[in-house]
Amino acid sequence: MAAGRQWGERGSAVLELPCTPRLVCVEYPGLVRDVGAMLRTLGGEQGVSRIYADPAKRLELYFRPKDPYCHPVCANRFPTSTMLLKVKRRTKKKKKQQQQQQVDAEEQTQPDVQFEMEILGKVTTVYKFQGMSDFQYLAMHSGPDGKQTSMYDKVLMLKPEKEEFFNRELPLYIPPPIFSRLDTPVDYFYRPDIQHREGYNNPQVSGENLIGLSRARRPHNAIFVNFDDEEIPTKPLDAAVQTWRKVCTNPVDKKVEEELRKLFEVRPVWSRNAVKANISVHPDKLKLLLPYLAYYMLTGPWRSLWVRFGYDPRKHPEAKFYQVLDFRIRCGMKYGYTPNDMPVKAKRSTYNYSLPITVKKPVSHTVSVHDLKQGLGTSGASSAKKPASSRYKLKESIYIFQEGALPPYRQMFYQLCDLNVDSLQKIIRRNDGAESECTERDGWCLPKTSDELRDTMSLMIKQIIRSTRPALFSSTTSSEDGKEQLTYESAEDEDEEEEEDFKPSDGSENEMETEILDYV
Repeated sequence: MAAGRQWGERGSAVLELPCTPRLVCVEYPGLVRDVGAMLRTLGGEQGVSRIYADPAKRLELYFRPKDPYCHPVCANRFPTSTMLLKVKRRTKKKKKQQQQQQVDAEEQTQPDVQFEMEILGKVTTVYKFQGMSDFQYLAMHSGPDGKQTSMYDKVLMLKPEKEEFFNRELPLYIPPPIFSRLDTPVDYFYRPDIQHREGYNNPQVSGENLIGLSRARRPHNAIFVNFDDEEIPTKPLDAAVQTWRKVCTNPVDKKVEEELRKLFEVRPVWSRNAVKANISVHPDKLKLLLPYLAYYMLTGPWRSLWVRFGYDPRKHPEAKFYQVLDFRIRCGMKYGYTPNDMPVKAKRSTYNYSLPITVKKPVSHTVSVHDLKQGLGTSGASSAKKPASSRYKLKESIYIFQEGALPPYRQMFYQLCDLNVDSLQKIIRRNDGAESECTERDGWCLPKTSDELRDTMSLMIKQIIRSTRPALFSSTTSSEDGKEQLTYESAEDEDEEEEEDFKPSDGSENEMETEILDYV
């Protein structure tokens, strides 16, 4: 290494870094005396390797690795560019005679010390424990005399047990999997009570001055219509008109308005996802533009759809092609694949919530009224990535069902006219020209038309999965009935969809079922 040393302009040494292995650094919050015990608290080498392979995971440290009720301390992952050095300090010892002769001059002489340095590897990733530990709750029971009794031997089954083990009378012990979702301190910014003058009386609490527990309603001025309502609106609210005119201040916004008007002239009923797949418009502006041109259906066969002002689909039999179909991909063992084997992944699950073991989402940029006035319809500051004509457009698969293609999500809301399969259109058109009554469940279609469409679509999707992943169906029998009764997965959580950051041109989540939350 000394032979390859070069000297810089100011006398600093310049060394060529050899090809050394890449290392991962863990800033362990403790004094390490036993490396094996330290690795066990981190899950072993396999556990650390598994966490390192997933950048979205945080490294977990269990101070009691054998205790299943131990809550971990989590470390954040950071990139770094450092080295692991091995430094040796060598001191040349002097002989005793020389030491006796040089007793007086010992303070003036300098010891002969040499340092040797060796680069063991480059550190590119470091894990730092910056948060607090979660609350710990031991499996203990407090008796009448106050004595604490361990319950680990009673609640943990370490080996196969007989029936008596499960029928024992035990104190109820059901601790939560996690106590605190945050491991960093947060300031609440408490303020002192307001000091009023003498004679001041607090006002009576009423509905006018009571602060609600929920967030303030967002005034987007949409008109909602139920299937049982006799009249339908013919024009928007004055507040919706004023809001859109206040925001529509550039030619881009006016162009988007004209494009949406043309869409409603061609087709009087649209879903929001279908609109976003045909027009490139910022979602925050679309929330203001839709109430300006259409009203929102809450119930019936056109629920969660936007209808052009003055058009009543209950009076037009041809409106059956605009009805909505709630379709959910069915999965289960009897279909040959489990939810984990589905090629179409769920939009979210119980494991995707913000927990200390996962990396927090980046803070999204808040769009202000000033940003909307600057023409976010098809132009903006971040126009370098995608062309202006398609930056906010969604893919056609977000609202069109085609033969041979899987839906982007497990739950989809299709309009019947967007089912581009001949066999499905034959089911819809069975009563063409003979529509006599519009019902809330089936609209202008024959009874149970939606059920037949779901069954046919489910069989088509099963054939696609069978052709792409035949290993999943290797154990299933070949004699399957084409009209087998299929049940689909429950999607109760889908009705409580959380608001997420908008990802342009990446296939936004199907948000039709909760679109009403943006307007009430």
